[in-house]
Amino acid sequence: MPPVTPTPRDPAPSRMRYRMQRWMLTPGIRTALRIGIPLMVVIGAAGGFLSDQDRRDMLMLKIGELRAGIEERPEFMVGLMAIDGASAGLSDDIREAVPLDFPVSSFDLDLEQIRTKIAELDPVKNASVRIRPGGVLQVDVIARKPAIIWRSRDGVALLDRNGAHIDEIGSRLQYPDLAVIAGDGADDVVPEALTLIQAAAPLGDRLRGLVRVGERRWDVVLDRDQRILLPPDRPVRALERVIALSEAQDMLERDVAVVDLRLSARPTLRMTSDAVENWWRIREINGNGQ
Repeated sequence: MPPVTPTPRDPAPSRMRYRMQRWMLTPGIRTALRIGIPLMVVIGAAGGFLSDQDRRDMLMLKIGELRAGIEERPEFMVGLMAIDGASAGLSDDIREAVPLDFPVSSFDLDLEQIRTKIAELDPVKNASVRIRPGGVLQVDVIARKPAIIWRSRDGVALLDRNGAHIDEIGSRLQYPDLAVIAGDGADDVVPEALTLIQAAAPLGDRLRGLVRVGERRWDVVLDRDQRILLPPDRPVRALERVIALSEAQDMLERDVAVVDLRLSARPTLRMTSDAVENWWRIREINGNGQ
């Protein structure tokens, strides 16, 4: 009987194995096997390690020590503050507004918060803050320039050209070159006051200041207790008219107490009490002589 020849095995995979191999070759499954499973193993190990409170505390302590070791390196430490553009008094105010205990790590400094605190000071118009090489906190300040003195019920203060408050002063004699304004609401119209002061330049040293009346108009105060009462509308033009008339006829050099221009159509003059008494005395003498 001849030997039976075994049937050769079909090398092709079964249908189920073929589908399984195709499924294993899909991008999603390959990514999950290559990344997902190792990641899950790492997460599981980390979760098991961090499940213990003592281990968590130890890890946080190590992280804090590592961070402190980096942040407190000499190249990251700030040792002093340099202020440019500010007076000695303003520099002291800035240091008081930003009390820093040097040396301090640059990682612990909020530069924008520091700049905001400095910019909130009245004498500061603008400020910038940066860290210079060498561990220097550099503060560059643009200070407001005093333009006028405002006398109010609360005292005497310096204002800039826009009426922004700069500082309180003890006496206007500290700034003899600056003009004085007074009255409620005068600080709200500083630009108009400066325009009037410029127009009053021909009066020279006779100008004592401006007084805001009723928060709507100005009185120009001169020496010898003279006053020019300006209208609420177009006060600069009215003042220029008075100055021109005075230069032509020496009106302000006479015994005039008040020049009232509140009614532009009917300006009036008020004489001093001595001038009025002299006038009546002259009338009496002339009357008796007749």
